[in-house]
Amino acid sequence: MGDRERTLDEEFHGFVTSRWPRLMRTAYLLTGERHAAEDLVQSALERAYVAWRRVSAADDRDAYVRRILINVHARRHRKGLKEFLSAHGEPGDVPVAVDSMAQADDRSILLRALGQLPPRQREAVVLRYWEDLTETQTAAAMGCSIGAVKSNAAKGIAKLREIPGLMETVANGGVQ
Repeated sequence: MGDRERTLDEEFHGFVTSRWPRLMRTAYLLTGERHAAEDLVQSALERAYVAWRRVSAADDRDAYVRRILINVHARRHRKGLKEFLSAHGEPGDVPVAVDSMAQADDRSILLRALGQLPPRQREAVVLRYWEDLTETQTAAAMGCSIGAVKSNAAKGIAKLREIPGLMETVANGGVQ
């Protein structure tokens, strides 16, 4: 292995080490299940590793890898794999190292609520409001127009507001 390949491997390793928690959080919110999220992140990182020369040359490596993550998730969904949150998901199955019981309950309510959204609305809501991406960044990650992001996010938020118990949890300072 040459020096350039070794340097690229070290860059990739550093990237994975520093971004793993955030990628896992995003994948978990998309899939609703810890093991499916791990599989999704690993698949996305496999693709990123193969294309690491292009990824490392990109202006925004995080955006590039996030787009890979969204694409892998979308492909799996189109193939009919069941990777979405169910209304009967495992409460507290959140990939967070430290979490109080109240936060786990609040997150469980939020995850169940997200599970009731169609995939594109869930992606828009997670990327815009959980990952705090701009509309432009979200559109790039989802591979759609800014208008589609606005529409999917607005519809998703409207559906979330209709879910009993969720608004009370938010109003009482929960779901952080």
